[in-house]
Amino acid sequence: MLLTNSILLAFAATATALPQFTGFPGFPFGGGGGTGGTGSNTANDVSNKSPCKAITVIFARGTGESGNIGSVIGPKLLSALQSKVGAANVAYQGVPYPANAAGNAQQGGTGGALMTSLAQQALQQCPTTKIILSGYSQGGFVVHKAGSSLSATPPAAAVIFGDPQNGQAVANVPAPRLKEYCAQGDGVCSTPRTFQITAAHLSYGNNAPDAANFISSVTGVTA
Repeated sequence: MLLTNSILLAFAATATALPQFTGFPGFPFGGGGGTGGTGSNTANDVSNKSPCKAITVIFARGTGESGNIGSVIGPKLLSALQSKVGAANVAYQGVPYPANAAGNAQQGGTGGALMTSLAQQALQQCPTTKIILSGYSQGGFVVHKAGSSLSATPPAAAVIFGDPQNGQAVANVPAPRLKEYCAQGDGVCSTPRTFQITAAHLSYGNNAPDAANFISSVTGVTA
């Protein structure tokens, strides 16, 4: 991928430790697997009422990514998890939220409610499946929002890549069941927050195997 010059995004201070920012520009991600990903950029196992699997991942893509699981990490996480625990044990569902620049200022906009609804639907359809909430970049906001709405049916774990709220807990997910990936030099998730989009923010496909190992470990599901 040819990156444009890094852009320092304006943001306003708030009462919380996390600054509110105006949003990332649309990344030049293509269709299909896109740059940095493998396979399809869309997954709808829950909405399509596919057969029940031991693990169900609800994934929120980053700003400007195509499909509903994007290209930087969504497809690679799916592939790595299928390799680790077996495709017959993995259901994967993308969150169909806008993932636009405005959503960053709204901390994921409608994504949190949609992720919550999909997690609840998955459990209604498959009561014994283990729910994993996952997101990349703006999708991190979505995970944090959804977690706070799932007290009655807590997810088995949460895995976030390049999280703007890195360092903050995800409600209803115990600390040992939360995995955060923040690449060195990623101004979206590291301190201080610069919100510069650098190569580091686009590198999370490299973490897919480790994330799959973590999910297998916390759920106890193996191939």
